[in-house]
Amino acid sequence: MATTLPAAPRRRFSWNWLGLVPFFVFSFLFIFLPSASLFVDSFQNQNGQFTLDNIAGLFEPPIPASYLLSVQISLTTALMGGLLGFFMAYALTVGNLPRWLRPITLTFAGVASNFAGVPLAFAFIATLGQVGFLTVLLRNAFGWNLYTTGFSLYSFLGLSLAYMYFQFPLMLLIMIPAIEGLKREWREAAENLGASTAQYWLRVGLPVLMPSLLGTMLLLFGNAFGAYATAYGLTGGNLQLITIQLGAQMRGDVLRNPNLGYAMALGMVVIMAVCISGYIWLQRLSERWLK
Repeated sequence: MATTLPAAPRRRFSWNWLGLVPFFVFSFLFIFLPSASLFVDSFQNQNGQFTLDNIAGLFEPPIPASYLLSVQISLTTALMGGLLGFFMAYALTVGNLPRWLRPITLTFAGVASNFAGVPLAFAFIATLGQVGFLTVLLRNAFGWNLYTTGFSLYSFLGLSLAYMYFQFPLMLLIMIPAIEGLKREWREAAENLGASTAQYWLRVGLPVLMPSLLGTMLLLFGNAFGAYATAYGLTGGNLQLITIQLGAQMRGDVLRNPNLGYAMALGMVVIMAVCISGYIWLQRLSERWLK
């Protein structure tokens, strides 16, 4: 007798996918559509005709120097902010500090990592400007004029300090879960084999955390590379970062060339895409160990 197979269950229509619709609509309208328009406009002149002059203009002064300056300040703040944030994360997780210090530090880090733009520039001017609170305090209380040493808030060093305000808190917030993800069994096994604390971190802890550490530094690099309002509000355009040059091309009266600005933005997108790709690759390596 032939046996009849049971009928396959009918799949019911689910409305759960509707929860993703706002995300895809938002991504299409504010990410994919502007990116496509940016790519097209980079290869057009102001009359809408195809041209490669905009791409060639990226190699004409002062644009290469602006890219280099942005890379330098992004790399500097990413390295310094990454190291400072990592050591702070280590102190909060492994350093046996008082328990009350952790929530206070994490609250500050959460606020500081999102505090940028013109308000941050004004805060640094009010604190470290030529008549800032700290500058006047050092001069009146200790007789030390900070600006006689060659320091200037409106220079590369001053802007790096401003960027550091939101760089190291972001590193701190990301690295704490990574450090806490280190398995206790690894530490116990290393101690049973006679390894010291320094040997454990050099041969086990840091190699496991290195993908997360480098990946987060790439994230910090991209975070600083795309910053505009803080740099413009603090330096007033004295430092010709690529973001400031881009703004001058888009809205300037003398340098106005929107299509060249689109090409400059396209170059920034390429650099940011490399950073994001490297971050994703390093995060995948880190997840293999920290699962």
